[in-house]
Amino acid sequence: MKKRTEEILKCLDQQYGSDIICYLNHESAWQLLIATILSAQCTDARVNLVTPGLFKRFPTVRAFAEANLQDLEEEIRSTGFYHNKAKNIIACCRALIDRFKGEVPETLEELISLPGVGRKTANVIRGNIYLVPSIVVDTHVKRISKRLGLTKETDPEKIEFDLMKELPEDHWIAWNKQIIMLGRTICKAQSPKCEECFLQGLCVEYLSEKE
Repeated sequence: MKKRTEEILKCLDQQYGSDIICYLNHESAWQLLIATILSAQCTDARVNLVTPGLFKRFPTVRAFAEANLQDLEEEIRSTGFYHNKAKNIIACCRALIDRFKGEVPETLEELISLPGVGRKTANVIRGNIYLVPSIVVDTHVKRISKRLGLTKETDPEKIEFDLMKELPEDHWIAWNKQIIMLGRTICKAQSPKCEECFLQGLCVEYLSEKE
């Protein structure tokens, strides 16, 4: 691991701690799976407003598998892209019942075989439910990893593999939480608060702009 990367991780640990925290409210693996599907192009805060009523109306995997498409669309409308999300959730829950006895699988290959589940969603499940070291490349991780100089890629999968090489495995899950927090508070997409950032002396983009 490069010395600069080591310093970045040290600063992040000091600022945010290294505990595993999931920002999507859930009480089971299948609830987190559905919440993560809903979180695409939507904030976690909005998803957390929707899921209490959603999980009360559809309290089991089978209830989702047998849901009426239009009813489900209405429940999740405010998360955006609700037509595709509703179709994927119903198909995903049917696949869970048909192929996995209603349980959420653990392996990456099995997870991404489910409708509506890509690497990002699969890694959320693996890291938060099964505690398998996994890097989730969301919009914050994509933006900030590039600003810090840990990747030059724009494709999420390539960024994931760059970070897997650059970061120690025992920090993969913590990285997700720490970078999301940094992205929400300081290193925003628009008007980042660089002068307030505790990583400014280690940030490739910030230092290059100061030259």
